[in-house]
Amino acid sequence: MDRRNIYYINILVLLISLISKDVFAQENVGDDSTVRYPADYFAEWSPVTAQDMLDRIPGMDSSGGFGPPGGGGGGFSGGFGGGGPPPGFFGRGGGGGGRGFGGGNRGSEILINGKRTAGKNNSTGGQLSRITSDQVNYIEIIRGTSGELDVRGSGQVVNIVLYDTFTEASLQYQAQAQQTDNNEISPSGSLSYSGQVGGLNYLVSASHSDSYTKSISKENSILGDLSPNDKIYEERTSEGKNTAISANLDYELNINSSARLNALFSDGDRPSDVIRRTTDLTTQPNIASYQRESAPSENDNWEIGGDYEYNTDSGNRYKILFISNEFTNSTTRERFDLAAGGKEEKNLFLDSGSTTRERIVRGSYTFDIFSGAQDLEIGAERAQTILDSKLALGVINPLGTPSEAAGGLVPVSLDNANSEVEEIRYEPFLIHNWVINSRMSLESSLLYEDSEITQRGDVSKKRDFSFLKPKVDFRYDLTPTWQIRGTIEKIVQQLTFNDFVAATDLQDEDTNVQAGNANLQQEWYWNYEINSEFRLPNDVGVLSGRLFYEDWHDRIERLDVTSDEKNLLSANGNIGDGELYGLELNSSIRMRMIDMPNLLLTASLSAEDSKITDPFLGIERRMLGSFRGRNTLGFRHDITRWNLNYGVNWSNLWDGNRRRYDVDDIELSAGDPFWSAFAEWVSPNNMTFRLDALRIINNGQFCRERQRFVGRISSGIIEEIEDQCTASGPTVSLRVSGTF
Repeated sequence: MDRRNIYYINILVLLISLISKDVFAQENVGDDSTVRYPADYFAEWSPVTAQDMLDRIPGMDSSGGFGPPGGGGGGFSGGFGGGGPPPGFFGRGGGGGGRGFGGGNRGSEILINGKRTAGKNNSTGGQLSRITSDQVNYIEIIRGTSGELDVRGSGQVVNIVLYDTFTEASLQYQAQAQQTDNNEISPSGSLSYSGQVGGLNYLVSASHSDSYTKSISKENSILGDLSPNDKIYEERTSEGKNTAISANLDYELNINSSARLNALFSDGDRPSDVIRRTTDLTTQPNIASYQRESAPSENDNWEIGGDYEYNTDSGNRYKILFISNEFTNSTTRERFDLAAGGKEEKNLFLDSGSTTRERIVRGSYTFDIFSGAQDLEIGAERAQTILDSKLALGVINPLGTPSEAAGGLVPVSLDNANSEVEEIRYEPFLIHNWVINSRMSLESSLLYEDSEITQRGDVSKKRDFSFLKPKVDFRYDLTPTWQIRGTIEKIVQQLTFNDFVAATDLQDEDTNVQAGNANLQQEWYWNYEINSEFRLPNDVGVLSGRLFYEDWHDRIERLDVTSDEKNLLSANGNIGDGELYGLELNSSIRMRMIDMPNLLLTASLSAEDSKITDPFLGIERRMLGSFRGRNTLGFRHDITRWNLNYGVNWSNLWDGNRRRYDVDDIELSAGDPFWSAFAEWVSPNNMTFRLDALRIINNGQFCRERQRFVGRISSGIIEEIEDQCTASGPTVSLRVSGTF
């Protein structure tokens, strides 16, 4: 661990020691671990939306999971932004994962009136910036477990409770302009209309956004004998548009039953263009060559979901949920060599497209047992997921016959390029909640997953899978504000459908296509973790920590699938067993000890390690996607007399020994810390003006060293070393929002 990380830990220790002198001696209030914030708690900050209210609660962002700029209310933005790593660099990437409703997560689950939205892209959290603060009765943080909750297994549940009757309908508007470092301005805007008619609550919204990103990468490479090879300068720009319409309806049929319906439609495009200059350093004088790339891309998505709930007079509950959605994406990439006089010659054609469809239904019955001290939920879920994928590759080949289907180039035969993958999954489940006493609760569940995956097209294959997935979650309240939680769970990861089929390689300019693997099976692991959360008295803040260990089996990473030694190939496959373990510490503190209660400091520190046997070299190494660690620091300061708030966030991944192994190359990565800042003012007529700045101080530069080998990496003979850095300049946006 380097010095700056040790210094950061010392800061955390010092901060905790400072607050302990003033607040740990204060008395806890109440006997319930649930924390409730009434609407008048937020009055001094003049919130406009429910998201504004949530942002003022300590601990809601203490995990470092900051929201995107302009996402409603003053959260920070994290991650790499436009200057980050390429898609899928740390993980496998691709789509088709995260299927089904799921059984819970480690983070916060957001409910509205105790219900979650039966949707994915149209989720409950996305509604918070469209719900006005006048509609909110109170917000509660539920840290226990109960059959009355609409979710299971979450670390904590945030329940936004609205007034039973709205006084009047409201229209909310938002307009935003974003400027990149090359003075390109991208506008966006949205309208939301919400209200109540009898027992019907409704929220309808429409939005349109333009986006523009530009990144510059520079690469220097040397040959295996350390002599200069070439220099590459690349400018990549992307301009996108997206239009979305969504609706959320909630209808109270009578005192015992209610129904909800949610719908979403979006349509967009994101074309990108690349200009590349390559300077050959192996010749004297050096020779420069130029290339241009064009990659128009379109996507559309629709989703409809809903649920019906019936509560009996005795307190039992029947519930059924459903979702149907479809996402289509298509991209055509063409690369041209530029000759003198502006003449272009196409040398690459890569056309890819996919459509993912999902249909899910879930039903359950919850009832009390043993005089109400315990409850049991019995139910089942059925899900159908279908991926249709196609890929066409064309290159220059004087021995072949050009084809229009390959963009006028010679088509290349690809294994598994046109396929349909379908999964039918059944998951019966049994969930038991036991409130042992006022301080202890136990949630245990048993799920059985039975699925059939069928692949048609270039590859025909059918396989069956079945898993038993137990879980035990024990919570103990040392005090109403200090909770300890222990969890043991078998987690089965869902297969990423794009791993089954040939797909575009976004990471290596010399490869173009990644092979698919029709023989994948689910990776799974036993998860053991201990969580602790302490909510400091007098609303000072929250301290939390998590210690975890994961015992992995059938881990999916890159695997050698070469069939022709002249063309080495790798694909995602099951490489064996491994383990991962780590520690996370989070803090969110109001600085009351220095008489600044409206200054909220957030900090997090995570460190982890893992090990697995590499299939290419036979050595023990870290798992792909396993970070060494990350730390974040941030603050938000409210100046209530001016209705003004501002803040800064800093996020940093630990560099060093971050490697990605493949059949013929090894990549090492490092990146600059990410900075962001915002300032927000609420006018007397409740108009909100917000200024966001991303990638300030530095450009969020991400660097990668790729070591290419002669043949497989096991040969140990280095052919070339590429040293590349990519960065995007700062971005500034101004957002104006309000309510009529």
